[in-house]
Amino acid sequence: MTVTTTPGRRPLAPRNTRARLAWRLLFACCLAWTFGMARPAMAIYAIAQFGEPKYPAGFKHFDYVNPQAPKGGTLVLANPNRLTSFDKFNPFTMRGNPAPGIGMLFESLTTGSSDEVASAYGLLADDIRIAPDRLSVTFHLNPQAHFSNGDPVTAEDVKYSFDTLKSPKAAPQFAVFYSDITRAVVVDAATIRFEFRQPNRELPLIAGGIPVFSRKWGRKPDGTQVPFDQLAFEQPIGSGPYVIDHYDGGHTITYRRDTSYWGAALPVRVGTNNFDHITYKLYADNTARLEAFKAGEYDALVEYIARNWARRDVGKQFDNGELIKREFRQHNGAGMQGFVMNLRRPLFQDVRVRQALDLAFDFEWLNRQLFFGGYTRLDSYFADSEQQARGTPSAGELAILEPLRAQLDPAVFGPMTVQPDTDPPGSLRANLLKARALLGEAGWHYRDGALRNAAGQPFTFEILDDSGAAMAPVASVYIRNLKKLGIEARFRTVDFALIQKRFDTFDFDMTSLRYPDVQVPGTEEVSRFGSKSADEEGSDNLMGLKSPAVDAILRRLVHAQTRAQLVDAARALDRVLMHGYYVVPQWYSTTHRIAYRRALRYPSTLPLYYSASDWIVSTWWFAPVSAK
Repeated sequence: MTVTTTPGRRPLAPRNTRARLAWRLLFACCLAWTFGMARPAMAIYAIAQFGEPKYPAGFKHFDYVNPQAPKGGTLVLANPNRLTSFDKFNPFTMRGNPAPGIGMLFESLTTGSSDEVASAYGLLADDIRIAPDRLSVTFHLNPQAHFSNGDPVTAEDVKYSFDTLKSPKAAPQFAVFYSDITRAVVVDAATIRFEFRQPNRELPLIAGGIPVFSRKWGRKPDGTQVPFDQLAFEQPIGSGPYVIDHYDGGHTITYRRDTSYWGAALPVRVGTNNFDHITYKLYADNTARLEAFKAGEYDALVEYIARNWARRDVGKQFDNGELIKREFRQHNGAGMQGFVMNLRRPLFQDVRVRQALDLAFDFEWLNRQLFFGGYTRLDSYFADSEQQARGTPSAGELAILEPLRAQLDPAVFGPMTVQPDTDPPGSLRANLLKARALLGEAGWHYRDGALRNAAGQPFTFEILDDSGAAMAPVASVYIRNLKKLGIEARFRTVDFALIQKRFDTFDFDMTSLRYPDVQVPGTEEVSRFGSKSADEEGSDNLMGLKSPAVDAILRRLVHAQTRAQLVDAARALDRVLMHGYYVVPQWYSTTHRIAYRRALRYPSTLPLYYSASDWIVSTWWFAPVSAK
């Protein structure tokens, strides 16, 4: 399934971990037990996590594409995320910044659709067999599948990709994500089997989502091989629809549609990849990026900042119709976006302190004054989805939470926590009074001009960010409110390369972060919130959460056998995380804001769950030159 970003906060760059979410969140597992008995393994064209795939065998194309879309033209785009430069083509290693769009070069065994929450249809694989005991899955490769260098995709290449990604040469998140896949076994040249540590409905589809690359990637003319973790600008050898055409200085890259792409006629690819060339130009900041769009330097802008949409995305080009502004409805869960605290810092280890910091955030003022009423306050890690916890725990949630009662805040068993409100009868003053009381209980008192602990140390911390002008007004209002409590917070902006290094080593106090949403939470939550990930440099567990109770809930989540069990586990997790106040939640929107040149077209049927940038790249097209 597709991961998306809430408008108002541009997504993290593919940081090796976050881009890989796009690989791994596409998939789930299919039912292999009926009436309490194992049924024989069956070869199938697609699998769904629960129930059946939406599209039947023999379907021609997905509903949300235009199968008659013309091919041609060069699509020019700006930074699709916070990346302002790149220094490698390898998106699977921890160090460095991969080129935007590089994922178009790599295919996986299966791919999902964007109008159902969890499905996987054959891509490199034309046949999927799930073992009766659900301890393995076997894929047969499409005989037409080949790499960009003309070599056929073989089971050895799939095994090599898996083994490499799980090794220390790849970013550590892969080893965590694939930890329950014990090994890949080459059955024959066209057949690969993945074996699992234990039955898990998600694992067959996680295996199907492994990106596949050639064993020859990085091989020199003399036959020697560049180590995988040292691959930089060596041309990737993948099986995707695009190849690198040219690049310039780590700031511009152009991809060329591979005219010999083997999968163009597959049902999952009909109506997609319509541009002959796709170019990314990386700008240093949002201001330069917007002005370049108005000047005609690129073709489409996904606007993540509401005040820009209302006040800055205007001008002559919009007035005369050359540039068009549209808001597109999407049904992605909102995910979580907010100021994330680093629990490795002693300052943030008391839950009363964290709750006080939440109380100081005045969303209602920001929404009125800066966002033009364009957002809703986040109140869940799975907001605007079935997984969001509401009210008091259900019987299914209590079955998960009760055995953990001794480890949990009693508030978890009450009504779902409500985010502080400053609209009447609420007020910022009332919230700050509550915050002051909580800080006092935690041992922080105002004296000598600052909030201090028993040792006399002042309450000070740094908010680290790389978005500069976009987040600065929000941070300044938050800092002003914290100052009323005697807390000194400093907002510091750095470039993406530096912030990435600091994230990898957890060298920050607080930062503004977006956790990409998922329609079916699973193994990615273990990487984000599991104790094991907290000490692994470069992991997704930036907050440093270590909680045996959370770990227990995560196990129930990834081993859910029914949709109801998964929803109960996700809601239980949501309750525990929200009552832990690890993040000061920010905001979300239910629409994608896109401005684009009038020559661009998009399908009449919209997908349900999608990233705006990916949607443009994958399914839009240019109108024929003769069109009026």
